Amino acid sequence: MTDRHDIVPAHLAIQAMRDNGYKNTAYAIAELIDNSLQAGAKNVQLLCGEEEVDGNRNNKITRIGQIAILDDGGGMDEKTLRLSLQFGNGTHLETENQQGIGKFGMGLPASSISQCTLVEVWSWQDGVDNAIYTYLDLNQIKKKELIEIPKPKKHKIPKIYSRIGKDFGKSGTLVVWSRLDRILWRRADAIITNSEFLIGRLYRKFLDKKKCSIRMVAFNLNDLINIRIDRYALPNDPMYLMDKTSCPAPFDKKPMFEEFGDREFKMPIKYNGKQYPVKVRFSVAKKEARKGEGAGSRDHGKHASKNIGVSLLRGNREIELDKTWTIQYDPMERWWGIELDFPSELDELFGLTNNKQYATNFSHLAEIDYEEIAKGKMTIAEYQDQLEADEDPIAPILELGNRIKKNLYSMRAQIKSQNAGAHSTRAETQTEDTPEAIATKATREMIEEGFTSKNDELESLPIKERTQQIEKALIDQGLDVEDAKQISKTATDFGLKYVFAHADIQTPAFFTVRPKAGTIIITLNTEHPAYDKLMEIVDEDIEDASREELIDRLSRARDGLKLLLEAWARYEDTLPDGNIKDKAQEVRNDWGRMAKRFMTSD
Repeated sequence: MTDRHDIVPAHLAIQAMRDNGYKNTAYAIAELIDNSLQAGAKNVQLLCGEEEVDGNRNNKITRIGQIAILDDGGGMDEKTLRLSLQFGNGTHLETENQQGIGKFGMGLPASSISQCTLVEVWSWQDGVDNAIYTYLDLNQIKKKELIEIPKPKKHKIPKIYSRIGKDFGKSGTLVVWSRLDRILWRRADAIITNSEFLIGRLYRKFLDKKKCSIRMVAFNLNDLINIRIDRYALPNDPMYLMDKTSCPAPFDKKPMFEEFGDREFKMPIKYNGKQYPVKVRFSVAKKEARKGEGAGSRDHGKHASKNIGVSLLRGNREIELDKTWTIQYDPMERWWGIELDFPSELDELFGLTNNKQYATNFSHLAEIDYEEIAKGKMTIAEYQDQLEADEDPIAPILELGNRIKKNLYSMRAQIKSQNAGAHSTRAETQTEDTPEAIATKATREMIEEGFTSKNDELESLPIKERTQQIEKALIDQGLDVEDAKQISKTATDFGLKYVFAHADIQTPAFFTVRPKAGTIIITLNTEHPAYDKLMEIVDEDIEDASREELIDRLSRARDGLKLLLEAWARYEDTLPDGNIKDKAQEVRNDWGRMAKRFMTSD
């Protein structure tokens, strides 16, 4: 008998291969759906069977017993079925066969053993009654009882799935996972709920164009009549440009975002002597999506908070929602979307992993500081040449990252301005509790004491005229008409001496002061760094922030206030001795006295 010396003993390798990097059960399920769509399926079904098991106290509890994927794709013959359970083998390994979702020949076995120790496959090409069957049993492999994929044989599909399943068609495939020892969620409804969000996003293009349907079913393996869940996945669009999606009302039937900039741009990427188009789209939230207080804490805002990042697609299937491009602590990041679609020929360039969950090279683009490159007096093209000389794999897609960063900067500026408008236009019904009302009360007390200004006298103008003057002044500051109308109306309706506006006022000042028609308009400069430090981080979506996030925001707001005071201190210190410095100190003292009066007025 000849001794065998395998390079990788199967019974040992299979255990190591179970830790193959799938983020969770939903991503492993997605691998099976990939196979179904690659096989031309129009109807895919996720079937989750539960059963009663003994609990810790001899009580009966319900746990997931089997997970199955059923499709009406093209099915497999004996040779293909056997290949499908081999690691690193399959029908899509050659370049000419990699135009669809599949590629690596790892999806079915790798995803399956990451969740269970027994995977069974039935497939048919001439009616479900003619199905052939094979399997992969990890327990047998460990005992060295199974050293090759069993030869497929004719075998009817289990009665359970012939009754629960629909739309079998002339051809199709059924994959069943049993002995689920590494499943993340223990109940069928949890598997479906968590898978539905991801599946709806990964395959949104297919679902939106009605190229396929994905049915999700939760049932009891011993009670096939009372099905608990039976519904179809809806598209989950992180761009929020589709209608009829899983986004909560009112944006389930209409887009929540709108396209930003050009509808779509295509960037040619040169790789291996050829050029390939990469398509990129951008979107930002509509103003109505952020209208009123706490938009982020409402259902549609919470939905958007789970879809933050750059959506990277390959063959209309999402690879990953890349969060490396986001500001992790900033809840405003939920209000923009970027979608990038690249062809399969650029898999290696983008750094696509074999479980189709990451594009590592593309993520590295987010870490590049393009402004620093410019400061070094080097163009992007020159920097790209330098990377190519160093054989850096990201060189061909460097300009792509630069274009994304530029658009992202502009989108964030628009969202910031939009957010500023939202805070400016709040109709203050509890006026005595607001800073504007407190300052108004203190000012009226000072007027009664004889401390008046020329602007105070203009309060005697007719309300309509005052409102129009304030509105015009706000529009001149860069606010849109709707915001200006709301702010001016609030000012005159409640007799406020102070109103706040938020705009890019094209000045190095943090804020401007403009007396108008008896009211003082204080416009905060949204492009000043102090705005990010003090206003934006404490004012945006407080209701939806975690304790850690709130602590972080308050810490940065404290630091921002200190930096403002330090800037004033330095300003005073650099003034020449004499009248100018004395005047600055007097202004500081007068401002301090006024602040004390306002802050003790309540």
